[in-house]
Amino acid sequence: MIYLDNAATSGIKPSRVIGAVEYALKKYSANPGRSGHRLSMNAAMAVYNTREKLKEMFAATQVENVVFTLNCTHALNCVIKGVLSSGDHVVVSDLEHNAVMRPLERLRKDGKITYSVARTVDGDDNATLSSFKNCIKQNTKLIICTHASNVFGCVMPIKLIGQMCKENGILFAVDAAQSAGVLDIDMQKMSIDFLCVAAHKGLFAPMGTGVLIAEKPLENTIIEGGTGTDSFNLDQPLIMPEMLESGTVNLPGILGVSAGVDFVKARGVRNIYLHEFDLCKYLFESLSLCKNVTLYNNDFKIFEKVPVVSFNVLGHDSNDVAVRLNEYGIAVRSGFHCAPSAHIKYGTDQIGTVRVSPGILTKKEEIQYLIKILKRF
Repeated sequence: MIYLDNAATSGIKPSRVIGAVEYALKKYSANPGRSGHRLSMNAAMAVYNTREKLKEMFAATQVENVVFTLNCTHALNCVIKGVLSSGDHVVVSDLEHNAVMRPLERLRKDGKITYSVARTVDGDDNATLSSFKNCIKQNTKLIICTHASNVFGCVMPIKLIGQMCKENGILFAVDAAQSAGVLDIDMQKMSIDFLCVAAHKGLFAPMGTGVLIAEKPLENTIIEGGTGTDSFNLDQPLIMPEMLESGTVNLPGILGVSAGVDFVKARGVRNIYLHEFDLCKYLFESLSLCKNVTLYNNDFKIFEKVPVVSFNVLGHDSNDVAVRLNEYGIAVRSGFHCAPSAHIKYGTDQIGTVRVSPGILTKKEEIQYLIKILKRF
């Protein structure tokens, strides 16, 4: 199977990640930080070392600010429900995933918050920034923005938006599900207060692993329970990371995250991006010559797009295209990709798109085979 659905999850895990998970199951099957025996202490140190790697990778200030979550959606919910209070206003982009929009909509329907949607302008960072500025109100507490669209690959001017938030005393959260491990992220230079990461994507970790790095305090929690600390206090601890990590953590998954970070550092974030970008640019340019294919961007420019190409084949439903490609041994994503806002923006809210997202291990010959099959439609 030619796997081209890496925007959903990295399909082929590096051998070092597989080895780390297997090793954890064999040698680290103890609850970290919950006991005084050697196995528990070794497990706790392994978790701490992974936090350190993530702190360094994303330029966080404190190891304790690194929290392990179930996935990026979990991390985003922790932020949205952790910082917002009754009467607060939020600004989002018009490209957001339902991981952002559904919790916000729930809070809006409950009468707790309001939110505004900023219009993004592909290829014009200043126009996008101006749109965000125009949405700010006196009670705006949080701006939350995807770093890159999971459907159309558009990269947002995160550094500019972060600086604007800093100047206006507004918290800034970034959904890095499609960018962590593919684009360089420096939380300090980009003024990011909360970074939400899908470790199972660009960090090549197992599914069921996410990361939240919280540089600013969270007022509320979405789950409470045992943390191994201050057990006779029935109030949830307020110190990080225990505040957000109730119950037993996913130790094999965390060791997989650690190995995934090592893999990304060894390959180089820029090298990973350039390899995947070149494949997408080749696909984009090849499909632009096909009269039966509709593309949704005028161009595919370096660092303005993450390695994602969405298209449709004239006369064919996007889901039917994916089914047919599967028959040829090609795995792609079709439909609405849990991002209705992006589809409404691009006019594909009735038909969806076929999405191709190669990985670091994808070969050019595999993209050429995909193009060959698409020409048969």
